[in-house]
Amino acid sequence: MATETNPPSCVVILAHPTIPQALQEAQSISSFLKSRKVDSCVGSLDDAELRHQVESGDCDLVILLGGDGTVLRAGHICAKSDVPILGINYGRFGFLMEIQRTAWRSYLPRLLRGDFRYEKRMMLHAVHWRGEQILGEWEVLNEVVVCRGQLVKPLHLSASVDGHFLTTYVADGLIAATPTGSTAYALAAGGPIMPPELRNILLIPVAPHLTVDRAIILSEGARVSICVKNDHPAVLSLDGQHPITIDQDDRVEAYAGDHTLKVVRFQDAGYFYRSLMSHMEQNPSTGKNR
Repeated sequence: MATETNPPSCVVILAHPTIPQALQEAQSISSFLKSRKVDSCVGSLDDAELRHQVESGDCDLVILLGGDGTVLRAGHICAKSDVPILGINYGRFGFLMEIQRTAWRSYLPRLLRGDFRYEKRMMLHAVHWRGEQILGEWEVLNEVVVCRGQLVKPLHLSASVDGHFLTTYVADGLIAATPTGSTAYALAAGGPIMPPELRNILLIPVAPHLTVDRAIILSEGARVSICVKNDHPAVLSLDGQHPITIDQDDRVEAYAGDHTLKVVRFQDAGYFYRSLMSHMEQNPSTGKNR
């Protein structure tokens, strides 16, 4: 692979806070980098001081040790500050990670030579409206989901695209996913798989009942609006974080955000399909080996 980027000179290494082996390995990575004159600091993803350093853009790269959820948490910070990430898999699935846990010694010399590329991943900007009042705004990497809460009754969700009415879904929920999110919850709901560098929104219902049951890929730059038409509460979930209650006639808008998450890749662009087939043929989250 031709050199496409400049090697980092200051690295923050963040480990999943509940995986002791990840934090131990992070210390080893830091020692490796320092021996090669690269500034580095180590901590858990919950370390407020290190998170502030990343948010301030006071580093060139974040190395993550954890699983896909670690990427989601860190991605919300790194995208806003335009700090790229390199993932080392300490999770069960690790679809978003670039390096397996024992392989970093083979790849970091390439990192320091600048022998890698950046893969750019779209972020969604989500806005929760009640009338003309904004109740919250977020940027997400995987998906925005409006779904039923504890009451086991389907929702009526009115969806519009670019201000034009699309349809009313009767379903357990409606997912607006990024291409990254197309291999997450949207995939479990039966949606298509999208290449990671696209900038389109995938719209797919969850458990639709006598209603539109097909996924729709919206045009690049489209804006989707989801309005709750029930008299019982629904919830808003953003990248699987704690749900937020939304009331009747509340609406949630989602569109491509201003920020992009940059992910370090050593592999060629065909890695995505190779990795996809490997994970789907032998899903590590089931605990079974074929």
